[in-house]
Amino acid sequence: MDGELAALAAAHGVATWYRDALRQRVDVDAEVVRRVLGLLGVSAETPAQVRAALAAARRSAPPGTVVLRAGQRRVIHEPAVLTDEHGTERALTRSLPADLAPGWYSLTSGDRQTTVLVAPPPLPEPPRAWGWMLQLYALRSARSWGIGDLGDLREFTAWTAGAHGSGAVLVNPLHAVTPICPIQPSPYSPSSRRFVNPLYLCITDIGSYRHGDPALRSAVDALWAGSDGTGSAGERIDYDAVWQAKQAALELLWRAEGMPSPEMPSGLREFATFCALAEHHGPRWSCWPAELRHPATASADPQRVAFHAWVQQRCDEQLAASRDAARGMAIGVVHDLAVGVDPEGADAWALQDALATGVTVGAPPDTFNQQGQNWGLPPWRPDRLAATGYVAYRDMLRAVLARADGLRIDHVAGLWRLWWIPPGASPDQGTYVHYDARAMVAALALEAHRAGAMVIGEDLGTVEPEVTEALAAQRMLGCAVLWFARDEQAPGSPLLAPERWPQRAAASISTHDLPTAAGFLRGEHVRARAELGLLDDETAEWRQLRAERAELISVLRAEGLLRRGTGNEIADIENAEDIENITVAMHALLGRTPCGVLLASPYDVVGELRQPNLPGTVDEYPNWRLPLPLTLEQLRRDPRVSRVISALRTGSAPPA
Repeated sequence: MDGELAALAAAHGVATWYRDALRQRVDVDAEVVRRVLGLLGVSAETPAQVRAALAAARRSAPPGTVVLRAGQRRVIHEPAVLTDEHGTERALTRSLPADLAPGWYSLTSGDRQTTVLVAPPPLPEPPRAWGWMLQLYALRSARSWGIGDLGDLREFTAWTAGAHGSGAVLVNPLHAVTPICPIQPSPYSPSSRRFVNPLYLCITDIGSYRHGDPALRSAVDALWAGSDGTGSAGERIDYDAVWQAKQAALELLWRAEGMPSPEMPSGLREFATFCALAEHHGPRWSCWPAELRHPATASADPQRVAFHAWVQQRCDEQLAASRDAARGMAIGVVHDLAVGVDPEGADAWALQDALATGVTVGAPPDTFNQQGQNWGLPPWRPDRLAATGYVAYRDMLRAVLARADGLRIDHVAGLWRLWWIPPGASPDQGTYVHYDARAMVAALALEAHRAGAMVIGEDLGTVEPEVTEALAAQRMLGCAVLWFARDEQAPGSPLLAPERWPQRAAASISTHDLPTAAGFLRGEHVRARAELGLLDDETAEWRQLRAERAELISVLRAEGLLRRGTGNEIADIENAEDIENITVAMHALLGRTPCGVLLASPYDVVGELRQPNLPGTVDEYPNWRLPLPLTLEQLRRDPRVSRVISALRTGSAPPA
């Protein structure tokens, strides 16, 4: 690649090469680099444009954001005024003082304004705990309307805390969808990360229902015709049917309260306005009339705005009740933060000045996703984040942390770099764009510090060592998953012995994007991908699965967790009793690790074969639509729960 183009790319954080999952160097095509630079507003099509852009980049402008550690002093070159978050001003002449408390500050010198972010000390050491990772939509009860809801979350949390002494419940992202059918089922492609998905509302927990007259309650009850009395509405979750019923119920209850118009902070007003406009003009804001495509010039029916704001208030009430049920837990309810948002959703509309339009993010090809991934989400623009003092990022973190005892950051490496895919390109035709990780991590640490929340960073896959090191320095946890817990320095990368797993990690058997315990043992993930044409060599995949399965069984036996004869290293494992015993042994193996948080999944406990999401697919696989085969009431009575919990807590496998 031309040296000047490479230098220009480096100046703007655009990678010209990277290391793949096998740690092999991959050079990025020059045309991809030029396209990504163009998405950052940098023209680099001709040598003259490259030279001009490089000269401009080398004329160093003062940074828009400065990050300091507590106690760190920084020299300034001209008199300035420092303003804290309460509006208190402090005149400075030579340096930023070393006694600044952690927080956000504004430094003004002449007509130039700089954001100063003072990072907190490392977060408190999280307590060692065990708990659950829960796909809430899949956990249905006898009273829920076709989808697990916040009432089910409250009941599940109270049950597992009281009956088992669990310390945490990690839930899938509860971010808001655009409330227009067809409803987006993926919790990782939300309309807004700042607000809550109203499909998770428990209608019968809303105050106007609980205190309503019999006629109102009867009218509301009649709206959910999909239930057969057990909370089940079929083999797949019908998000559209759920929303149509719940929206009608919410409309009745809002009117019963006199159609109140609640007070709305600016962010809530923007979100409610977006929802009202989407109802009238459709869910794709890029197709709306020009004056409505930006919140600064948009307006909507005040009554519809008031309705959507009222719905969000009910979501906040029910999330607070879920957290109340977790009081006394070592950690509590941990929320999951998606990587990004729907490009046609509320946050992309409201925060479009801070996002890169047209581009999407994903991942390069790796051993599991051989064609790469395109997640369809627009990334933050690193230059605009820095120029605006990370306000949009900060406010998003605050909104989620206001409802959480902890926060899991999906693809935490995205705070360092994201794989940008230009418009119309395939996932392998992208490159990494780097962010100011010091600022991104400092902002996360500060907001978590203020919320009293612990942080888990999902650092699986192709992740540079500095990511895990930075998380550890802030006393944030990484992730350790059984399928990936290997000694990469040893020949053949064997599975790690449990005592060698990392201490500063949240440990689990799998994740929502990987095979369940039973699915791995039966090869469901190979069968499903082969059926959909996602494998380059199906025979090799089956061969690799059998080798990995035999290795796992060997480790479990070596640990004394599995009696000889359970599971055959050669033949496929079909026996349900064998699968259950191996699954219990896997949880016992987790219990022997020093990891800070141990997480079990109901999918694994009940022997579900299918994983919640199959990367590389959209509608070809029922992603995010698979309910648990048991209701909440049935799960509470299932003896397999006690076996798994005992194994996880004691590190031993109790007999069946």
